[in-house]
Amino acid sequence: MSVQESYKTLTGAITKSFQEKLSPSEAIDLLQSGHQRFVENTPLKRTRTSLLADAAQGQFPYAAVLGCIDSRVPVEQVFDAAIGELFVARVAGNTVNPDILGSLEYACKYAGSKAILVLGHTACGAIKGAWAGLEDGNLTGLLAQLKPAVETVRAIRSDEASIENIDETVAINVQMVCDRIRQESDILYGLESSGGIAIIGGVYNVSTGHITFLEEGEV
Repeated sequence: MSVQESYKTLTGAITKSFQEKLSPSEAIDLLQSGHQRFVENTPLKRTRTSLLADAAQGQFPYAAVLGCIDSRVPVEQVFDAAIGELFVARVAGNTVNPDILGSLEYACKYAGSKAILVLGHTACGAIKGAWAGLEDGNLTGLLAQLKPAVETVRAIRSDEASIENIDETVAINVQMVCDRIRQESDILYGLESSGGIAIIGGVYNVSTGHITFLEEGEV
């Protein structure tokens, strides 16, 4: 029985044995097939009672998603994911800091997740703020982390904060964050290098509800 078939036969939460048998590529397939169900409006149905009863015994998420705080991107819903299936970290601009990295390290090294998806989205307010040079309170330091992506787009396209430039910056920022995870976490870099996890990026379109999964180096 394939992973997809096994997943669809689950009546409750993901089990430890199911998680342990997954490869990183199979975890990514689960993310992508779950997103396809979301797009097609054909969600899987499991009883809340069974999910809660199983989850109370432990958690075995197959992947971790680092997303923006934007209210238009309900992460579990976007991947048709049930209770206990995804670790979700959210911060404006889907960037990283030591706390986020520590959370992702826990998710993968200690809790067994097989993939990390950095998920940006179109029309990102944090990216717009970085383009505008917004400085205010704790936002100043946060938005500074997005400026390398802004400067990259300014250099190759224009200084105009157009819709196209903002969305291009979103995609570049996603790839930069993937690279930062590898550079700033020896644990996650080691896990990926040994084939234990995969680190990928994606951009959610807030108008269409579709995710474009980015290949390595693609923007």
